[in-house]
Amino acid sequence: MGKLLIVGTVAFDEIETPFGKTDRILGGAATFIGLAASQFDIESAIVSVVGDDMPQDYLDLLVKKNIDISGIEVVRGGKTFYWKGKYHNDLNSRETLVTELNTLSDFKPVVPTEFKDADVVMLGNLHPEIQMSVIEQMNQRPKFIILDTMNFWMDHALTELINVIEHVDVLTINDEEARQLTEEYSLVKAAEEIHKMGPEYVVIKKGEHGALLFHKEQIFFAPALPLEEVFDPTGAGDTFAGGFAGYLAASDNMSFNNLKSAVIHGSNLASFCVERFGTKRMESLKKEELEKRLHQFKALTQFDIELT
Repeated sequence: MGKLLIVGTVAFDEIETPFGKTDRILGGAATFIGLAASQFDIESAIVSVVGDDMPQDYLDLLVKKNIDISGIEVVRGGKTFYWKGKYHNDLNSRETLVTELNTLSDFKPVVPTEFKDADVVMLGNLHPEIQMSVIEQMNQRPKFIILDTMNFWMDHALTELINVIEHVDVLTINDEEARQLTEEYSLVKAAEEIHKMGPEYVVIKKGEHGALLFHKEQIFFAPALPLEEVFDPTGAGDTFAGGFAGYLAASDNMSFNNLKSAVIHGSNLASFCVERFGTKRMESLKKEELEKRLHQFKALTQFDIELT
């Protein structure tokens, strides 16, 4: 059974979309990654930090999904990371209203001893120095290291970000971030520049337009499934990453062809995440639903054509 180590935020989100709004609910990159990865037959653990304002029920939810939470530090008297945002009508653009780092501001991750030999490490969106410190705590280099980041770190910690990028196998970012990081408008050229930085694979997420996987001269495109209902895009990218990482940890196959399957599994899981606010849809998701929608993905992209 493969081992997956997840590093990222366990947080409170407060969300408003054209379809409604929430009070403070469970969120955070590591939460969405963990819930998505829990759909695969693996051992997983989350490394994060919360305050003692984090309800025990939220932590129990992770445990019920067979996620090891011994690496989640609970700071007595501390407050959990909090983000409040509002999505506009097309759901592709959002406005951050409040960001409170709280306990995350001086977070020093500690990898549980049982997961220092993890096969796959998924580094969720955090300060690059935190991400690097996790890599340095591993007993040996993992089989696969996946890094997620965002434009904020490109603006405020570019040197540290470039350093951690050199040490990973896959970089996952969105199209806007890929262009900012490389100063290339063409995503093909952007992926080429990222390859030069170190990663063997590059995943560029395009939201409702799917995702691109690059490996040297090879390119694979996975569409996003057209959905009848989209309530909340929050966590969709992290859910994609969790499905991608969880599938790789379970299959123990890091070839380009298998990464193509991992991208599809990530896209499949993300298509469920957006159907409800926060983590609600991921909490109740059944394997039968996943299988059914995988068939829809296959039907969406499969065709016969005669080529001479």
